[in-house]
Amino acid sequence: MSETSFDVIVIGSGPGGYVTAIRASQLGFKTAIVEKEDLGGVCLNWGCIPTKALLRSAEVYHNMQHAADYGLSASPQFDLKAIVKRSRNIAGQLSGGIKHLMKKNKVTVIAGFATLKAGKDAPTVSVQDKDYTAKHVILASGARARQIPQAGLEVDGKFIWTAREAMVPDTMPKKLLVIGSGAIGMEFASFYDAFGSDVTVVEMVDRILPAEDEEISKMARKAFEKRGVTIRTETQASVKTHAKGVTATLTHKGKSETAEFDRVILAIGIVGNTEDMGLEALGVKIDRTHITVDEYSFTGVNGLYAIGDVTTPPWLAHKASHEGIICIEKIAGGNPHPLDANAIPGCTYCHPQVASVGYTEAQAKEAGYDIKVGRFPFIGNGKAIALGEPEGLVKTVFDAKTGELLGAHMIGAEVTELIQGYTVAQKLETTEHELMETVFPHPTLSEMMHEAVLDAYDRTIHF
Repeated sequence: MSETSFDVIVIGSGPGGYVTAIRASQLGFKTAIVEKEDLGGVCLNWGCIPTKALLRSAEVYHNMQHAADYGLSASPQFDLKAIVKRSRNIAGQLSGGIKHLMKKNKVTVIAGFATLKAGKDAPTVSVQDKDYTAKHVILASGARARQIPQAGLEVDGKFIWTAREAMVPDTMPKKLLVIGSGAIGMEFASFYDAFGSDVTVVEMVDRILPAEDEEISKMARKAFEKRGVTIRTETQASVKTHAKGVTATLTHKGKSETAEFDRVILAIGIVGNTEDMGLEALGVKIDRTHITVDEYSFTGVNGLYAIGDVTTPPWLAHKASHEGIICIEKIAGGNPHPLDANAIPGCTYCHPQVASVGYTEAQAKEAGYDIKVGRFPFIGNGKAIALGEPEGLVKTVFDAKTGELLGAHMIGAEVTELIQGYTVAQKLETTEHELMETVFPHPTLSEMMHEAVLDAYDRTIHF
């Protein structure tokens, strides 16, 4: 093959794209990856990883402020520039790591914006006026933050931010408005609240973290309000900027009021990156900016596939990676299982953390299951008390007839690490019987996972 001819070309180098490229190379395909900005995509450079670095700084600062609770003394101060620099350095380190992985796996990196046009086996990929051909093209172009210009919800780079601008703040705002209470909104609310911002969160529906189990959402709201965050549900917002900040109009059940803020963060969803690539001319089906695909990521256009945030929800990095592996292994002639969206864990790294997998209690009932629900509070766990983290809950949902674990939902310290235990249990088709007979180490937070199973069957020990 020539330097412009490949077996597989992947467009986009986020967690979906670069993982797919590596797996393609492992399967013996001559592979190229196209990236218009930085290797690693939004996740490594402006999303998942740098936000966790910021949140870690917030967590440490919060703990230092409560040093007396641990028999210690401290007079903490923070340096915003240093906090941001640490986050950016980590992002840079990981982006460099992706460059190394591409070289190690003999993946050709092509820099620039890709467009597509009709080709022989698959669409021809054009980058900076140079054409590249492949037998298979996998689109992993990702997504960006949604904006609503007609309501003033449009980034201006100064007063109105998306997650990207919120990661590199020029100042710590005294008053901050966060519009949207999903994972991104609540993570930034948590970060800025920790460093002293007066934070207001606005959400259109009747509860924050609306994708989570309702019981978990209520506990999260209570925890945030206890820390001083103002939460306005069933409220719509429109904003106008002026010389010193932003005037927001908040409308709740037909009644409107205005309030002044220094900065606004938009966290109202995402828009798939599908424009200006020639997709419509190829006949690619696009539904509300996201590409329609089958269970193996095939777009319906010969040789063209799409994975990750540019396709269907959930819009999570680990979903994109797994989806890409399924796609390329199917292309290679394998027989991978299609992705089960209900088995993908979701994590929110605010304080307190939130994590879940599978059906919520309400979803399980709506699906027609007769259910058993177990709960165990953090206050009943010795390790949680010793950590100074006694607030939280582990909740399990079982099929009463078969013992199948239908869902698990958590709020509290380190639950984003704990949730994978239930995810593995679901994958192995574990019932309550195996979970009850599993030995959980003591003293650990994971013991609560055991107790939440026991509680569903009226056998809890420590509460």
